[in-house]
Amino acid sequence: MVTSITGLSTSAIATNGFVRGGGAYYLISRSLGPEFGGSIGLIFAFANAVAVAMYVVGFAETVVELLKNSNAIMVDATNDIRIIGAITVVILLGISVAGMEWEAKAQVILLFILLAAIANFFIGTVIPSNNEKKARGFFNYQASIFAENFGPDFRGDEGFFSVFAIFFPAATGILAGANISGDLEDPQAAIPKGTMLAILVTTIAYVGVAICAAACVVRDATGNVNDTVVSGMNCNGSSACALGYDFSSCKTQTCDYGLMNNFQVMSMVSGFGPLITAGIFSATLSSALTSLVSAPKVFQALCKDNIYRALHFFAKGYGKNNEPIRGYVLTFIIAMAFILIAELNTIAPIISNFFLASYALINFSCFHASYAKSPGWRPAFRYYNMWVSLFGAILCCGVMFVINWWAAVITYAVELFLYIYVTYKKPDVNWGSSSQAVYYINAIDSALELTTVDDHVKNFRPQCIVLTGEPMTRPALLDIAHSFTKNNGLCICCEVYTGPRKLCVTEMNSGMATKQAWLTKNKRKAFYAAVAADSFRDGVKSLLQASGLGRMRPNTLVLGFKKDWKEATAVEVENYMGVVHDAFDFDFGVVVARISQGFDISQVLLVQEELKKLEQERQVLEATIKDSEFEEGNGGIQRYFRRATKLNITKTIPKKESSISTISSMHVGEFNQRLLEASSQFKKKQGKGTIDVWWLFDDGGLILLIPYMLTLRKKWKDCKLRIFTGGKVTRLEEEKLMMASLLSKFRIKFADIHIIGDINMKPNKESWKFFEEMIEPYRLHESCKDLTTAEKLKREAPWKITDAELEAVKEKSYRQVRLNELLQEHSRAANLIVLTLPVARKGIISDYLYMAWLEILSRNLPPVLLIRGNHKNVLTFYS
Repeated sequence: MVTSITGLSTSAIATNGFVRGGGAYYLISRSLGPEFGGSIGLIFAFANAVAVAMYVVGFAETVVELLKNSNAIMVDATNDIRIIGAITVVILLGISVAGMEWEAKAQVILLFILLAAIANFFIGTVIPSNNEKKARGFFNYQASIFAENFGPDFRGDEGFFSVFAIFFPAATGILAGANISGDLEDPQAAIPKGTMLAILVTTIAYVGVAICAAACVVRDATGNVNDTVVSGMNCNGSSACALGYDFSSCKTQTCDYGLMNNFQVMSMVSGFGPLITAGIFSATLSSALTSLVSAPKVFQALCKDNIYRALHFFAKGYGKNNEPIRGYVLTFIIAMAFILIAELNTIAPIISNFFLASYALINFSCFHASYAKSPGWRPAFRYYNMWVSLFGAILCCGVMFVINWWAAVITYAVELFLYIYVTYKKPDVNWGSSSQAVYYINAIDSALELTTVDDHVKNFRPQCIVLTGEPMTRPALLDIAHSFTKNNGLCICCEVYTGPRKLCVTEMNSGMATKQAWLTKNKRKAFYAAVAADSFRDGVKSLLQASGLGRMRPNTLVLGFKKDWKEATAVEVENYMGVVHDAFDFDFGVVVARISQGFDISQVLLVQEELKKLEQERQVLEATIKDSEFEEGNGGIQRYFRRATKLNITKTIPKKESSISTISSMHVGEFNQRLLEASSQFKKKQGKGTIDVWWLFDDGGLILLIPYMLTLRKKWKDCKLRIFTGGKVTRLEEEKLMMASLLSKFRIKFADIHIIGDINMKPNKESWKFFEEMIEPYRLHESCKDLTTAEKLKREAPWKITDAELEAVKEKSYRQVRLNELLQEHSRAANLIVLTLPVARKGIISDYLYMAWLEILSRNLPPVLLIRGNHKNVLTFYS
């Protein structure tokens, strides 16, 4: 049952596309992925290597039996098995290394001997028995003997499953064809046909031999021709007694003959005994040769895939057939080690467990591939069923424990260790396994189930669109967003391509996989998304509306502060401001991040790339010079030409070297070490310090939630939260107590609370003067001009700050300048400042004035996060 179900599963997998070398390993790894494939590949290769020992020990035991009968024992029975086994495995290794042609020829010769031996046994059952054979329990076909032998009669410590464990390896050859899949002309047709026919033929042969032996030979016999029935003796239903022989003494003492005692019973029954011995030799040597070829082939396929890098040495093949000579040597060493055990009944259960583990995974692979409903699962072999395959997998696992529970535990432990190792190492392979298909189905199902669940404030988490552009160009912006989204929420790194449509789309499509791979390689749990649009604002608008899936929809926009707003065009500033307005329109929270050096390191990356290319060129030149100097030693006319070539090369060298140094010096300013350090500041552990939260407006709690989530991270765990908020000078202590009570209800730990009473005071003159000088280039000054000129200027530069607007929001401007003074006073030494983002009403506050607010608010400070929620509660008191 085990082998038949596994044969059907093997046939299904083997006919689902082209099968390369590697047999069971290839089938499992391409179906279930490298984790299962890698672990079972090693176990299966090892099992085949140990199987060589088992078959060779079986052969050696038979030879030793013959030596015993001839009184020709060399040392003792056990050591003779070791000596004969060692010699045999060396000869088999020579045949295997010679190539598949020699192995195939040897197998054909052994097959003919085996068939002759089986035929010899069946012929012997009908040849009339003589007195000697009768005394040994052989009476030809007798219905009474078959009836007597039909029921079980386990003796001593033996039981059904202990005998099953010894017998099972006789059925482990079903993957012999699959194991040499790389050497088959048409594996898709040959593997199903060969495997199923092999199972059918061997089943008939095994059952046929068992039935014939059970119908001809009694269980116990003395071997003494004089043990005949005495007249008047009561037979008590004994078939031997009814046939004239008295073997009753076997009930009180151990007899040497009969089915239960004589391991050479087939030789006795057969027409010509020595031919049975030749058949045993043929069967054991054929199986040993098959395993000796299979193990290196499977092992080589595993090593070629480079799942275990330390084993890549064994991937190399030799000759036109790419023979795994190194694998043969390793298999030979393993087999030799187990031959030294010299005990067949010890080796067999271990082998059984290893093969059963392989069969379990083959069956599970077939079930898993069917269950995943991947469009790529289209096996040409139709005679399989996913549930039968699952039953086969469970059956194999159960039988492993019943055969030998400790061997099963060891097998599972080894497999689990190898599985965890491969999972941890994450080999760079993609085989389109059914595991990937199941991940996809599960993700879709989970996403759909999530849509049926209503949002709840307790489950709110920041799900961010982060405007990084290329992720590698703004690593610090990605890092700070990743700090509060990793394992908590969604993070999508977004890039907007603007320009000619065709060029944009081509560039965007070509870079998608590379940039996502960069995120994966750098262990950033984030997705990459890109859009092509007419303008930056239009692109972001598309992302805000269409990103995400169901409940996994972004709710927070994270962007860097536009450091170059003073030099940028009015359109660029308008687009930047438009993005912030659009985010609020679409109910997004907004996080504007600022660090003193800025986020963009694209220029540094370009310089590094240029220097890398120049270094490669220099190495190539040095290699060329060395080659030319080596050739210089040769005499004759060629020497003259080589010298000339060398002179030309050496002349160009100073030029190259000077160009390198020139480029290096040219880019000294751009290659800004401080910028590089700033770009990696959020990757480092922050150490002891504070995160200062300036909570100036109730936006739903996002400004509290994000810094709290930061403190849960390893890098930020040593930082304490300090809360700053505005209040009346006359009620500072009361408001502090109220704030402490509120935070305790929110279950947010804090180190200190500061109520700032002078938050609405006017800024000092120097600060205000600096602000006025900053906005001066963007002011219209219409009040100093006549009405017609003023109107004309408004039409020509609608983006400029009017005197009326400046006067109307003067108090707000004062507040931003004053806040910077307070930040300088209280939070200059903080690791991070989290501050309420001021909101500019569309059409009321001009873009440049708002940018000036953000500039003055966050200038000359540690890293700043300006945060504004969308006024939906993200914190709750309730459990």
